[in-house]
Amino acid sequence: MEPTGRLSVRSKIWIEDEQGKVVFGAGRLRILEAVERTGSILAASRELQMSYRAVWGKIRATEQRLGRPLLTKKIGGTKGGGSELTGFAKALLQRYRTLQALTESAADRLFEDVFTPDIPENPASGS
Repeated sequence: MEPTGRLSVRSKIWIEDEQGKVVFGAGRLRILEAVERTGSILAASRELQMSYRAVWGKIRATEQRLGRPLLTKKIGGTKGGGSELTGFAKALLQRYRTLQALTESAADRLFEDVFTPDIPENPASGS
């Protein structure tokens, strides 16, 4: 059988609290990036094709688990309301991106060291 091409490793990381509940991960990253881009939870939910309730629920759960607000709400007016990320939320995004990049880089190095293309047919024989 011929090889199908170059192999690579993929990993997902997320942060959990003591009870094993998700605090932050790629999904919440996308949500907060969309809020930052669009300026509102409603617009972010539309962009992500998620319900407003689901988006708001994930934001609220993360805020509760961290004990810190992620959004500052702007009350409506002539230009309407909206939301913007707090300084804490912006720092959280940056740190998560850094953790994600470092994890991917480390996983790639480990993969190259451990999972080489020439895996022996019979590991016990060493050939």
